[in-house]
Amino acid sequence: MYDGGGYVFQNGRLEHEAPRLRAGHTSCTVDLDRTLRLRAENTTWRMDCEEFLEEHLPVPTIASSGTVADSTDLQYPRPASDSFFLPPAGDPARRSRASVLDELFEALALGVKDYYSKTGAFTCLGIALSGGRDSMLTLLVAWRAAELIAEERNLDSPTGLVQAFYMPSRYSTAGTRGAAATICDELDIELRVVPIDEAFERETEATREMLAGEDPTPLTRQNIQARLRAQRMWNWANTSGALFLQTGDMSERAVGYTTIGGDLEGALSVIANIPKTVVTALLERLGEAHDLRGVRETLATAPGPELDAEQEAEAELMPFDVLDSCLWLYAGEKLAPDEIIHALPTLFPDVEVEQLQAWVDRFTKLFSRSIYKWVQAPLSLHVGSLDLDRERALQLPVVQSREWQDD
Repeated sequence: MYDGGGYVFQNGRLEHEAPRLRAGHTSCTVDLDRTLRLRAENTTWRMDCEEFLEEHLPVPTIASSGTVADSTDLQYPRPASDSFFLPPAGDPARRSRASVLDELFEALALGVKDYYSKTGAFTCLGIALSGGRDSMLTLLVAWRAAELIAEERNLDSPTGLVQAFYMPSRYSTAGTRGAAATICDELDIELRVVPIDEAFERETEATREMLAGEDPTPLTRQNIQARLRAQRMWNWANTSGALFLQTGDMSERAVGYTTIGGDLEGALSVIANIPKTVVTALLERLGEAHDLRGVRETLATAPGPELDAEQEAEAELMPFDVLDSCLWLYAGEKLAPDEIIHALPTLFPDVEVEQLQAWVDRFTKLFSRSIYKWVQAPLSLHVGSLDLDRERALQLPVVQSREWQDD
């Protein structure tokens, strides 16, 4: 996306700041005579440098044979916000967390708007809405993008530019269904409910026949539901000319907590560069800023795909704040697993080291085994320095051995 922005500094003082996320021209007037005068006055360093070069003065050295400081008790630096992805909430010396989140949201909306408008191939935006956090945030981004599209095209309102579908199964809960209905009502987005239970039974039986009477595994039964929803979204988008938005976040993609041919499907991935903890922070900010009851209802439920009874993502993986820390340290800082284990107690002092070690081992195994999924993911918006797109960032092979990690 075009991020814009720009600065004019004079003598260490900010004179002008250009707006971000908006094309245009901007200027300011500066006093170059003042800069020239200050540079002429500040000659101390230049004179010292010239003297050294002319006289070849010896550089003083200090010999030290004493013992060096013991570094075994040094701790990994803990981020002030307890998050590698978010600034502190109340640090007056830095931009507020709210302003950072607001700008991130606008950047995502601009990315969707630009892709939609510049491609010129689509009639509207489409989302499979589950009532969970990822699809909720994606819907909000699409809603804001629709406002930008309507403004660009001089439309009276963005109504009709976003279409949402809720496709419940026997495992869908009243909480997520209510949240999906509430947010669509608040944003004036049409929500169509199309159950998948009948198709799920049909596909399960077809799979059983292909297995010569053997029952599909529990994981296969979960994936059948995800793939049914994706197939229906593609069929709808293909017929209506819509842009099918994929809703997965970076944390779940990193560990392969996604289904090929299912929730990994879409034409454009909106939040694939957003870790789960930031997804939650964005929802909290948007829910407060726009007074959205649907967002509050979603945040009141534990994250989970609802492909099985009482399914919770953190119970199947690990707490997302731990997962996101592992993601930053492993993929971002390129730390080895034993180095991550050394760093995590600083961030999570109340968790037993043995538990942290188990989570690190699980993360690194899932991360390495999931790369083959990333390469099949749709094009995504890029808004951060850490990215799972192997063409842009990590440059990892699709398959790799893990013996070096186990030694």
